[in-house]
Amino acid sequence: MTATRHNIFPPTTEADWRKAVEQVLKGADFEKVMVGRTSDGLPVLPLHPRRKEVEAIAGPRGAESWRISARIADPDAERGNALLHEDLLGGADMITATLAGSPQARGFGLRDPSPASWSQALRNVHCDLVALRLEGAPFGGRALADSFAAFAQASRLPGATLRVDFGLQPLADFAALGHFPLAFGTLMTHALEIIRQRQAEGFAGPFLRCDSRPFHEAGATEAQELALLVAQGVAYLRALEEAGIPLEEARGWLSFTLAVDDDFFLGIAKLRALRLLWARVEELSGLRPAPVAIHAETAWRMLTRHDVHVNLLRNTIAAFAAGIGGADSVEVLPFTAPLGLADAAARRLARNTSLILLDESSLARMLDPAAGAGSIEAMTDALAEKAWSLFGALEGQAGNRLRGMPAALENGFVAEMLRDARDARLRLLATRRQPLTGVSEFPDLTETLPAVLAEVRPHAGPEGALPSLRLAEPYEHLRDRALRLGQGKPPRIFLANLGRVADFTARATFAKSFFEVAGIEGLGNDGFADAGGKTDLAALLAAFRASGAALACLASSDDVYRSPSDAGEDSLAVAAAKALRAAGARQVWLAGRPGVDEAAYRAAGISGFSYVGCDVLASLEAALDAIGT
Repeated sequence: MTATRHNIFPPTTEADWRKAVEQVLKGADFEKVMVGRTSDGLPVLPLHPRRKEVEAIAGPRGAESWRISARIADPDAERGNALLHEDLLGGADMITATLAGSPQARGFGLRDPSPASWSQALRNVHCDLVALRLEGAPFGGRALADSFAAFAQASRLPGATLRVDFGLQPLADFAALGHFPLAFGTLMTHALEIIRQRQAEGFAGPFLRCDSRPFHEAGATEAQELALLVAQGVAYLRALEEAGIPLEEARGWLSFTLAVDDDFFLGIAKLRALRLLWARVEELSGLRPAPVAIHAETAWRMLTRHDVHVNLLRNTIAAFAAGIGGADSVEVLPFTAPLGLADAAARRLARNTSLILLDESSLARMLDPAAGAGSIEAMTDALAEKAWSLFGALEGQAGNRLRGMPAALENGFVAEMLRDARDARLRLLATRRQPLTGVSEFPDLTETLPAVLAEVRPHAGPEGALPSLRLAEPYEHLRDRALRLGQGKPPRIFLANLGRVADFTARATFAKSFFEVAGIEGLGNDGFADAGGKTDLAALLAAFRASGAALACLASSDDVYRSPSDAGEDSLAVAAAKALRAAGARQVWLAGRPGVDEAAYRAAGISGFSYVGCDVLASLEAALDAIGT
C-alpha cells in the first residue's frame, strides 16, 4: 500500500510541540529559556502561526530595486570625486553629499557649501541621472540648499530635472547641539522660505528630513527610534499647516531616514512598522495614506574598530533587512568607517553588498516578502504598538509655547528616555549578555588593520548634545589603554593551570579570551601536574617568573581548587595564590565563580574572578589598573 503524505507527515499541533519542548526542558521555566526580549522588552517567541490573511506593506519602491547610495565626504574634493566615479560606474545610483560639520561626516566632509566646492566634488557627474541626498552642518540648511541650487543653475541643470533630498532637519539637528539656535517656529519659517525658493527653481524635494540616526547613536531602542521619527514628521506637518500649507502638499515634502542594525528580523519589522505608523498619522490627519520615501543606513552604532572584517557581516545582515523591509534606498557604511576615511576597496565592498543582494539574490523582486511570516508580522505589530505609545508620550510634552517633539527635546524628555535605554544596553554589554564578536568575544590581538585614506578624527560634541556612541567603544578603550601600558605591545597575564589538562582546559581557554578582550595576552601552558595529577607549585612559580607577566590567573575545576595542598591546611587554589603573590604577581585572579570560598580566596590574595555573567568591563579595568601601577 502506497504511503500517503498524511502518513509521512502527520499533523502536529502547537500543543504537541509545546509538550515535546517541555520534555526537553525537564522542568525549566519555559518563559526564561525559550522567550527572548528586545531592548523594548517585547517578547520574541520561539513559535508563531503563519498569517493567512495579510496585506503587503508597500512603499514607492514597489518590487523594484532599492537605490544604492554612495557617500562623498572627502575633504580632498578631487580624490573624493574620483572615488565617487568608481562608485557610480560600479552600480551606485544615489549620491549622499556630506559637508564638513555634519555628524555623519565623522570629522571629514566636503570643505565648504559653495558652488565651487560642489563643482569640484561633482565634476563630470551626470546629476540628472542619479538621486542626491544632502547632509550639512546642524542648522546650516539655508547655506547648503542655496549653494547647491547655485551650482545646479551654473551647471545648467534645471531643478525639475534633479531628484534632491535637501535634508532640512531642525529637530534631528537639535541632537548635535543640544539646543535650538532660534525658536522652533522661527526655524520652520526659515525652512518654508527655503522650500518655496527651491520650488520656484523647479525642485520637487523632498525638503524636510525625519532622521533617527542621531537618536539611534545616542542609544534609542527600536520603538523609541520609530516614535522619534513619527514625532518629527508630525511636528513638521503641524508647523506647516499652521503656516497655511495644505497637509496634502506638506506630506510630500517629507522623507524618512533611519538606521538598521544587525538584528535581521527586528530590522525588517522596524521598517514595516514605520510605514504602518505613518499611514496611521495620515489617516488621523484626514489624508488617504500614501507611501513615504524611506532611506536606510547600516548602523554606525554596531560597527567596531577591532576585527573590522566582521563589519562586513554586520552590514550584510543590515542591508538584507533594509531591503526586505522595503527601504527605497540603502547606504552601506564601509566596513573600515570606524577607522577613518574609507578607500576604494572598502567602498567597493560596501556597494557590492547591495549589488549581490539585488542582482545575485534577486531580493527586490517581491513586494513585501515578509508579509505573512508569523514572527515578523507579530514583531511588526508589537513594535508599532509600542512606538505609538511612546509617540503619545512625546506628543504629550508641552512648554515654552511648544508641544510634541520640539518640547520633548527642549525639556529633556528625549535625552532622559535615551539615557535610560543607553544605560540598560551598556549593562548588557558590560556583562557580555549582549556579545560583540571580535571585541567582547573572540578577540584577535594579532590582527592587522586594513588601510584607510585618513584616520578617524575623534569628535566631542558641545555640552548638552546627545552622545554618538558605538557599542564597542568601552571595550576598544580597554584595548587602547592596554597598548599604552605595554608601550605598543600587549601586556601579559600568566595562566596558572592547576591539575591535569582535562581539569583546566575549559577555564584556561575562557580566561585567555576573557583577558584578551582588554588586550592582555594570556600566556598558556600544558600545566604543572606530575604523573599522579598533583600540581608542582615550584615548577608553576618558576614558569611565572620566567614569563615576565605582571598578573596571574588560576585555572582549573572547582574540585581541584578545593583539593588539599602541601601547604598545611590550605586548599590548592589558596596555596597557589599565596605563592604567586609572594613571587611578585601584582594581582592573582581565579577563573570561575568563587562561591562559598570567596572569603578564603580573597584572604589569600585573589583579587578578582572571571566567569560568565560577571561585569567584564569593571573587572578588566581593575586588571589594567594593576598593570599600570
